[in-house]
Amino acid sequence: MKKQQLKNIFDLNIAVILMSTSGVLGKSILFPPEITIWWRCLFAAFIIGLFCWYKKYNLKIKSKKDAVSLLLSGFLLGGHWVTYFYALHLSNVAIGMLSLFTYPIITTLLEPLFFKIKLSKYQLLLGVMIVIGIYFLTPEMNFENNNTKGVLMGILSAFFYALRNIITKKNVHHYNASIVMLYQLIVVVLILWPFSITYNYVDTSNWIKIASLALITTALGHTLFVNSFKNFTISTASIMGSMSPIYGIILGVIFLSEIPSTTTLFGGALILATVFIESIKSTKK
Repeated sequence: MKKQQLKNIFDLNIAVILMSTSGVLGKSILFPPEITIWWRCLFAAFIIGLFCWYKKYNLKIKSKKDAVSLLLSGFLLGGHWVTYFYALHLSNVAIGMLSLFTYPIITTLLEPLFFKIKLSKYQLLLGVMIVIGIYFLTPEMNFENNNTKGVLMGILSAFFYALRNIITKKNVHHYNASIVMLYQLIVVVLILWPFSITYNYVDTSNWIKIASLALITTALGHTLFVNSFKNFTISTASIMGSMSPIYGIILGVIFLSEIPSTTTLFGGALILATVFIESIKSTKK
């Protein structure tokens, strides 16, 4: 295995670890999801904007087609985050994160519609393994309880996320990943701005967590993840990113005392096995 291949895999896994902090932070922040996401994106846009200014990146959008793609992908990113945080608030870190991670199989099914990539039986099999793992991690389905609502919101979030990643990949070859993230964050800030100006900010204990969410999860984690699209297909990055629920559950145990059940551990083992298989396969490519 070449050093560059090892570095690519290492960078992608660091991105996944940083992104996995969203579960604990999202669950513990008491603001409504729309407010949390607005401040998250505002802080993150400021941080990434400073970085782009320091690097002297050219922020000019090259075409109307790129502008439309950035606008649409930003809208999908906002939808993904808001519905994901609703999933966390309605249920818990494990259910919220694991229902979100139906997105690898959604991505695998959608990607051939956008790129000249054949639908691989091998990738479908890995996607099915992930779904089986999530099945064991999810409690008994009852459409009248919040846990079920959390699962449904997580799956909707997964659909938004898969589409956002696919559309974003079209921009990565033309723009630096930091520039792509900056424009997407600006779109989310503009969309959610009406919610932020009408909210009554009584509880002020959430600001450090929101700042951490902006810096660690968003500015660092998501930018590294977007950058990985240069080295992996979306399906590969998505399946490897399925390590995130495992990291998230571990953080939930440490910081929120949410102890996983035996079925959770079994489902997690299936997901880990899938990620391990895909990691080996991607390096051979």
